Amino acid sequence: MSSTAEILGHDVDVSRASDDLVRFCRSYFEAKSGTDVDVLMAHFARESVTYGDATVGWVFRDWKTLYDQFAELLAAWPAEAVAYPTRIVGDGDSGVVFFTDSPEMFGREVRAIGTVNLRDGKAVRWVDHWDGRSLTVAGVEKLRVPLDQFPGDFGEEAFGEPSVLRKLAAALSAGDADRVAALLGPNVVVEDLALHTLVTGRIAAHSFLRRTTLPYGAGLTVRHTVGNAQGGAFEWASADVPRGVTAVELDRQGLATRITSTWDSSLWTEHDLTTAQRATALGAE
Repeated sequence: MSSTAEILGHDVDVSRASDDLVRFCRSYFEAKSGTDVDVLMAHFARESVTYGDATVGWVFRDWKTLYDQFAELLAAWPAEAVAYPTRIVGDGDSGVVFFTDSPEMFGREVRAIGTVNLRDGKAVRWVDHWDGRSLTVAGVEKLRVPLDQFPGDFGEEAFGEPSVLRKLAAALSAGDADRVAALLGPNVVVEDLALHTLVTGRIAAHSFLRRTTLPYGAGLTVRHTVGNAQGGAFEWASADVPRGVTAVELDRQGLATRITSTWDSSLWTEHDLTTAQRATALGAE
């Protein structure tokens, strides 16, 4: 299996993805970047599908409604609009896809993480997660469902939860940085796409997690998981962020080599964001 694949002219990290998941993603993003809604919708199961946007709280719970939504979008997007993956993790049952929507789609570039469940080669559940500040605070507020009406269900089902993801989520929820550190590889990379932070190494990651408050920290609730022994992702909810996602890549010993989270940072004040970012500074203790 190759560690990279070229999709829509971009080199994509597929080192932890099965061939069938890569083929699905290649076909899906080529169709999403095209003009034929029938070709795009052929990637979704007709009998049972849920497609959601966890940042703005939109959920499409049947194939026809989703078809109509994509038909409207594809007709509106200019020829230059493109959506392409950058990293894929998982297999033919479920996985996590890092992808980018070009500015021509929604007015600004959006870098997102999608969690997908597949059945017989078709998506039965797909939920996108991205930082609302990508569209500006005012822009995302115009789209977001009011928080008191935000959906509590995005079509979660018991698709199976990789044990390492359960352990990591439980340690984060307990606010136990020591337990989290025990699940990390020595050269782990911990990044937060919403905070724009990146911490390298188990020791630095342990210090960062111990000294800061994160929406996917103490008290988080796991809503759904995808992936396999090579990695995956868990969707979560917290008191101040109704939905976010944390993707995890694993080595052969089951230790995390990369942890990437994204969530809607427009729900936090700039003061709170800055406080969390400062916790990445070594020697701040």
